[in-house]
Amino acid sequence: MLKGFKAFVLRGNVIDLAVAVVIGAAFAGLVDAFSKALILPIVGIFLGGGVSAGTIEINGQIIDFSLMINAIIAFLITLTVIYFIFVVPMNKLRERQGAGDIDTTPPDVKLLTEIRDLLKERQEP
Repeated sequence: MLKGFKAFVLRGNVIDLAVAVVIGAAFAGLVDAFSKALILPIVGIFLGGGVSAGTIEINGQIIDFSLMINAIIAFLITLTVIYFIFVVPMNKLRERQGAGDIDTTPPDVKLLTEIRDLLKERQEP
């Protein structure tokens, strides 16, 4: 049981995912601070300035669409940086190491494919 768990953890995808989650969370905090400190005030300036810039009040409910614009911009910044800082270099590294040619078919699927092929050979006259 522990051997299987060790193989699962060291397969590579799990470690990549764990690193991505940690880095993504840390980077999301950075982008959030950047967008609140810089982007949100700029959006407020373009939408009329002041405390209530980018908000609409309907029946006592405040709709803050400048906050949504800020969230979209922060999301796009996060995606762009993660792609160019982490994904592109990792793909190039894997291409250089030849990791792109690794067969990722699970062992049980390979076994079932072999059984299927053997059964086909037996049935053909």
